[in-house]
Amino acid sequence: MKKREWNVQRRFAGKRRISKSILAAVFVMTSAVIMPAIPQIPGIMSYVEATETSPDGDDGFGENQNQGAVENISGNTTSTPNTINRTSNSIITDDDRAEADEDMLYYMQSLEVRYNLDAKVMENLHKVFDSAVYYIANTEMSVEELWAYVGQTKTAMESAAVSTVTMTTSEFLQVGDNWQTPTVSAGQKVSIVLPIMNFGTEELNDLIVEPQTSTVVSEWPFEPDMTNYLQTEPYIPGNKTKEAAMENRREFTFTFTVRSDVMSGYYPLKFNVSYTKAGVRSEEPAELTVYVKTIGKPGSGIIGGSGQETTGAKPRIVVTGFETSPAQVFAGDTFTLTIHVQNTAKDMAVTNVLFDMQAATEGEDKTNTYSAFLPTSGASSVYMDRIGADTAADIVIEMTAKADLAQKPYVLDVNMKYDAGVMFDLTDKASVSIPISQESRFDTSIPEVVPADITVGGQSNVMFSIYNTGKTTLYNVQVKFIADSIDEASAFVGNLQSGATGNVDVMLTGISATMDDGTIMMEISYEDDAGNVTTMEKPITLYVSEEFFDDMMMGDDMMMGDDMMMEEESGPKKGLIIAIVVSAIVAVIVIVVVIVSVRKKKKAAKLLADDLSDLEAELSRDNETGFRD
Repeated sequence: MKKREWNVQRRFAGKRRISKSILAAVFVMTSAVIMPAIPQIPGIMSYVEATETSPDGDDGFGENQNQGAVENISGNTTSTPNTINRTSNSIITDDDRAEADEDMLYYMQSLEVRYNLDAKVMENLHKVFDSAVYYIANTEMSVEELWAYVGQTKTAMESAAVSTVTMTTSEFLQVGDNWQTPTVSAGQKVSIVLPIMNFGTEELNDLIVEPQTSTVVSEWPFEPDMTNYLQTEPYIPGNKTKEAAMENRREFTFTFTVRSDVMSGYYPLKFNVSYTKAGVRSEEPAELTVYVKTIGKPGSGIIGGSGQETTGAKPRIVVTGFETSPAQVFAGDTFTLTIHVQNTAKDMAVTNVLFDMQAATEGEDKTNTYSAFLPTSGASSVYMDRIGADTAADIVIEMTAKADLAQKPYVLDVNMKYDAGVMFDLTDKASVSIPISQESRFDTSIPEVVPADITVGGQSNVMFSIYNTGKTTLYNVQVKFIADSIDEASAFVGNLQSGATGNVDVMLTGISATMDDGTIMMEISYEDDAGNVTTMEKPITLYVSEEFFDDMMMGDDMMMGDDMMMEEESGPKKGLIIAIVVSAIVAVIVIVVVIVSVRKKKKAAKLLADDLSDLEAELSRDNETGFRD
């Protein structure tokens, strides 16, 4: 039953497309005559309306139209065409809205013919177009904002049309910012100037630029009146900034004749650019694509054909911001990423919302690549049932940063797929940049302090090396020596790249005697990329002592009172002299103690001998007395 209802709807839609096709054809034929010139945006190459009117009032589609006339699309024209200022800050009118709708319609129809789109792709393409028409019709904006939005819509149309087409691009060759899509008419001879910029830092040599021509009217709007449109350029210098690349651009001028049977709409003009870089020729040419708007003769047809429209505005999901926990993410850390999104539709909810996070691919070669961030759960997708109209939501996912990431921001793409009402599998894409930091580390060699002992006023040489052992640059590295016993000294090392070595060689001067253990503190400081200063301390030992003098008197047999000056010594000699003097004093003391002890023993022995003698005499007298009795 559902299938039959769908078939009925398709037949009804087919009839509606036929009616709209007729209206579109009338609309386009009328627009071909009254279409105003496209205006010039500031900073963009001016261009001319390629439609001319003959003096006899011909509508520009006669047989002899523009014969021999050449107009330069770069803006160097001999006449001043009517232009509309698309940079105006004035509020748009209904006429501005109609012109924007017509411009987008031409572009959509061009895509349909160019890529031979099937019904499903065309349906998605029309949804993009209708959403833009609805938005423009119901939004107050300036003229400049209007045409900026038209440009965004064309980009979305191109993405919807070529979603399955792989395009060859170049990472450093691009069309200059002064390019502006020109408008040309059937039978007109025009000169188109193609500006090419080199965004790379290396010079490109031996450039060959050639358009991709075709004899099919739906693919190439110009007459194939030449067999070779090839142009060359000796070189384009390398550039470090966009401004320099713009100043050093090369412009290639091609002269074409618009086909008499050209269709109305937008044609892509593709150019192949071959070059030599660093002595190596490019294997495949880079492809640059610009567009030209054509106005064909009445009845020539419109690129895109039907001009059918669908109803309903497409809601959009946009990323409004993000945050990480912790706020500063280091390489190797696991962090929680919270992405804030919002459904911008005012009256329509989105359902079955699938967010897929894809991190930038890192690695030095194709065989050694990996994602900068890996989800800890193993899945990079987050699902939500519904986000209401004009409602915000948060995506939360835990990820781990690879440990060997360099210190810089890394891009994380947020791919979104969702349904809205009767519209299914709508897609959007946004990106966030997550800064990754590296822990800064350094080490030092063992400091050499020569000599290790000095006197006040003396100097000692300190030498050692600083090694950057981290993966980030250390900026403005310097060392300070601080202690009460020395005059403060410092050494500036400068910037140390990862793996680099800096050397320190400083003379320290003693200003006062050491009152502690002789510790001198070295303060080593450096700055990171953001200018934050980190300081670390390391100690060394250096003794500072007062100057030493010894007054001595020397004679033939004893020390005399004459003053004699002892030669001042410093460093290791002074220490030796002090040790000798102390040893001499100790030896004298020992000798005195020994002499005194010997004398005491002799005196005691003499006293004992006298006592024994007296005792013997007394005993002898007693014996004699007793004998007489």
